[in-house]
Amino acid sequence: MTTHVTIVGAGLGGLTLARVLHVHGISATVYEAEASAAARAQGGMLDIHDHNGRQALRAAGGLSEGFRGLVLEGRQATRALAPDGTVLFEEGDDGTGGRPEVMRGELRRILLDSLPPGTVRWGHKVRTVRPLGGGGHEMAFADGGSVVTSLLVGADGAWSRVRPLLSGATPEYVGMSFVETWLFGADVRHPATAKAVGDGAMLALAPGKAIQAHRESGGTLHAYVALRKPLEWFDGMDLAEAAGAARVAREFSGWAPELTAMITDADTAPVLRPLHTLPAEHRWERVPGVTLLGDAAHLMPPSGEGANLAMYDGAELARALVEHPGDTEAALAVYERDLFARGAAEAVEASRLHELMFGDDTPHGLIRMFTGEG
Repeated sequence: MTTHVTIVGAGLGGLTLARVLHVHGISATVYEAEASAAARAQGGMLDIHDHNGRQALRAAGGLSEGFRGLVLEGRQATRALAPDGTVLFEEGDDGTGGRPEVMRGELRRILLDSLPPGTVRWGHKVRTVRPLGGGGHEMAFADGGSVVTSLLVGADGAWSRVRPLLSGATPEYVGMSFVETWLFGADVRHPATAKAVGDGAMLALAPGKAIQAHRESGGTLHAYVALRKPLEWFDGMDLAEAAGAARVAREFSGWAPELTAMITDADTAPVLRPLHTLPAEHRWERVPGVTLLGDAAHLMPPSGEGANLAMYDGAELARALVEHPGDTEAALAVYERDLFARGAAEAVEASRLHELMFGDDTPHGLIRMFTGEG
């Protein structure tokens, strides 16, 4: 294959695609809006699954040893707590689980380091994309530059600028938002909260709300406080101000203080993360010269699969292109057929997990799933 692949978005999915293509001698350029690899924090822990994320890494060639060096031992431990802090379920990490935990930023780093210099063009925010006919497209950037490509891949997330070339679907709010917080040096500075979280993931759940946290490296606790509220409820709320955090905390009145401390004692300004989704059966008719992967294609509520799916999409797209040299459209048709089925199945599972975690039967339904009783 001699067609150069143009990728929008230097997240895990876009970088996996670029790496697998490189392994097979196919050139690619990744355009990324961020100014550099260090422009912002890349989120927290990811559990990389054997059936998709790990497969993608194996396809990426030569990264397995680097990946093993990123794994944080013991972080597959899970516990569920009642709002008063009582432990309802606990499972340790004996090292045999199939979901090793790594830091997203570190995983992104080894993918970046595996690419030839200049593959990623930083500071290229896509402003518009227009079809030129015959499968060609022109991308215009915010800095006034532009590029023409014969094979364009949108790996640019929930609010993709590439998606409108294929689909009129737009993300819809699911009725719930997360408030993201961090506690640093928790074993010394926040010992009661550190004890409540334990060695890995902690879930304290009630219908329509939750406090979830994960122990990361260096004693950091990374929390997502969930609230089922309309977006308007958050309008005008400044979470960086004490009054904003206090308003969120009031929704957890009566909960154990070691849990609510993840709201009231956060060491950085909390960040609002509204949850959006695309239709579960999101798909499109084949459009020459362009496709999507990751959240751009199948945005869904958090389920632990998002990053894994994006990486797997990237590896599968590369595989299809390698297996159909000289026939890009056949490759994209094969890739999208499987992408649609995969995305629809995972969207159903994500919706089911969302209901188990935040629906009327929580936490009991989730615990039954953990124990194999439901």
